Amino acid sequence: MTASAVRPGSGPLVAPLAHGLGTERVCPDWPVLTAEEIAALLADYPGAAPAGAILFQSPRPFSAAALGGSGIGPLFVKRHHRAVRDLPGLFEEHRFIAHLRAAGLAVPEVLANAGGATATARGDWVYEVHRPVRGEDLYRDALSWTPFLSADHARAAGRALARLHLAAAGYDAPARPVRPLVSSFSIFAAPDPGPVLDRYVAARPDLARYLDGRPGWRQALLEPLAPWHARLRPFLRGLSPLWTHNDWHASNLTWAADGREVAEILDFGLADRTTALFDLATAIERNGILWLALPERAGDPGIVETGQIDALLAGYHALRPLSPCDLDALAALLPLVHVEFALSETDYFFGVTRSAENASVAFDTYLLGHAAWFATAPGRALLDRIARWRGGDVSA
Repeated sequence: MTASAVRPGSGPLVAPLAHGLGTERVCPDWPVLTAEEIAALLADYPGAAPAGAILFQSPRPFSAAALGGSGIGPLFVKRHHRAVRDLPGLFEEHRFIAHLRAAGLAVPEVLANAGGATATARGDWVYEVHRPVRGEDLYRDALSWTPFLSADHARAAGRALARLHLAAAGYDAPARPVRPLVSSFSIFAAPDPGPVLDRYVAARPDLARYLDGRPGWRQALLEPLAPWHARLRPFLRGLSPLWTHNDWHASNLTWAADGREVAEILDFGLADRTTALFDLATAIERNGILWLALPERAGDPGIVETGQIDALLAGYHALRPLSPCDLDALAALLPLVHVEFALSETDYFFGVTRSAENASVAFDTYLLGHAAWFATAPGRALLDRIARWRGGDVSA
């Protein structure tokens, strides 16, 4: 189901180009939000109507989002197709956000409609409305898997992630049920990942159909990751469950005026019950490796932003200290944290947007390609560096 197949509200279907799976912008999968559509939605939000002009259209790929005017000032409206996120799915995210806000963390305020619900369903669409974020949106157009602008930003992001983990303590909601585009941790959290992988795939019929067309996919997935899972296995029982962000990259953060502290944390769509070290490994994976330079630079040590990774760890360690065992577990987790989101993307592209090409990019380039990179000399060097990290003092 693509933008050409659906047309909510009125107004043109033309949208700004969206982020794709590489460095090039692409046509969006979902139709652009219109001022008329936003006005009709905000009529059900106390004091919010009338809506004004649209101030910004987001280039993010998995939903449509825009900043528009209203009777209570600018508001950020996000629209999801119900095949991607339904009301219960958004309520899961909003309850976690509410817990973090109550704990004093700087996260967006989600508005409730006249019925008291923080999301609204209309036909095939589900909407959420947020107050605009605070701080400077310095990475608004940055792609995932691109680095911070500076080591100072990486250090501040590490501190902010530690604050999120401290604020998340005590939030005891269960792991999310089967949903598209959620970054979960179940397959390699098990002592024997094979049966859990089989159950993961069986619970997602579109993903199962895609993989049925790929003989040998199971071995291709499990075999290269087996050494890292064996390295992780001794630490599994010590990984305490925690609700986490799971998409910690620079463009999901805004910044204070001096650019040295995170002002607000955005986009909890991938959040789930994983572990703190899983989330920290995801932050390294999202920001510290120049994935978009693969395969040409696979063997180039410069593909790793070692200074930024050290700064990220230092910022985190300052507020939530990392023991030598934590660092060993973190190094083992790093080659594994992308697996379930890559499978979820494969499921989304094959089953929702009906793009077998994008599904193959998600499975081959993202899931298998990233896994294979950790067996290269730069990949192994990175894992060894993390395991040896001691507050920034890493032996040569």
